[in-house]
Amino acid sequence: MSQIAATATTGSAPHPLGKALRPLAVDIAGPLAGFYLLHSGLGLSEFAALAWSSAFPIARTVLGLVGERTLNRFAALMLGVNLVGLALTAVSGDARLMLAKDSVLSGFMALAILASAPTARPLMSAALRPFLTKGDPARDAAWDRLATGSRAFRRHERLFSAVWGGALLAECAARVVGAFTLPVATMAWLSTVLLVAGLAAGSVLGRAAAEPMAKLVRAEAAA
Repeated sequence: MSQIAATATTGSAPHPLGKALRPLAVDIAGPLAGFYLLHSGLGLSEFAALAWSSAFPIARTVLGLVGERTLNRFAALMLGVNLVGLALTAVSGDARLMLAKDSVLSGFMALAILASAPTARPLMSAALRPFLTKGDPARDAAWDRLATGSRAFRRHERLFSAVWGGALLAECAARVVGAFTLPVATMAWLSTVLLVAGLAAGSVLGRAAAEPMAKLVRAEAAA
């Protein structure tokens, strides 16, 4: 009976990846839904709808600070980008700047990842390591040995960060071009599509580097 209860508890537990992506979905879907509700449903101007939709990351940041006494870093970063976009748009009167600023986040991330790729600690390695070591001390130790003693492992490690940096940079460029060439109402949803496409491209292309690394980690741990 206890085994059945344990199995039921395990089956009902949320998937770690889904739990990690849920706040990201809220931060992206919330402002997008708010824009269409305010602009198409209530008739607000494009600038006003984009500005008021920024209330979603503001609310998440404040609630995290007050209720959980923690700072939601992603929501806070989105808030900062939104505030900069609002200031620029208020000065220029162009709602397109509100859309272009959305690419600033991925653009900075892309440049940081690409700059770190040839260094001793590529940024994307921190995100990849838990998936390859799976919390196994032997695999953790194997990763450390490979990171300092295997040229093949280091080459794939650099490639993984380079692929992700390139995918995010391409997505950033596409969103900036679209913000100034396509209708605002179109880019309000297309911007999210391009972001998801960039993440998907990074995942698919990065697998070419991640799979050889996984094999090396398993072999080194077994040895």
